[in-house]
Amino acid sequence: MWRQVITRFGIPEIVISDNGTQFTDRKFTEFLTGLGIRQKFSSVEHPQTNGQVESANKIILLGLKKRLDNKKGAWADELVSVLWSYRTTEQSSTGETLFQLTYGLDAVIPVEIGEPSPRLLLKGVEEAVEKDLIDEAREMAH
Repeated sequence: MWRQVITRFGIPEIVISDNGTQFTDRKFTEFLTGLGIRQKFSSVEHPQTNGQVESANKIILLGLKKRLDNKKGAWADELVSVLWSYRTTEQSSTGETLFQLTYGLDAVIPVEIGEPSPRLLLKGVEEAVEKDLIDEAREMAH
């Protein structure tokens, strides 16, 4: 939680999780309370939440399997790359990338650093327009 969420995105107001023992553990609950984070749990009464997480996990696991072949123990090293790929790939349900919905801009992919794309060359103008439209894009995705 600390390394993957808080150091990257800041302290959230609420954490929503399933009822797994790692989330109901006293130590984890005290950690959240100490940071002023409220904890909520998804329930059987709201199965969409669990289904969305399971769907995302299935895609991430498939990505890991494709990258690992016979190196099953190296999954932790490959996870960051698979997550980057997942977050920067357009989702069929929304037509947007998760990165764009979160930050209001498309991610700069490594290939664009060596050979700047037109998007990077016109960065100031296009970035301002994208930021103006982010609320609309999030609403449409919702």
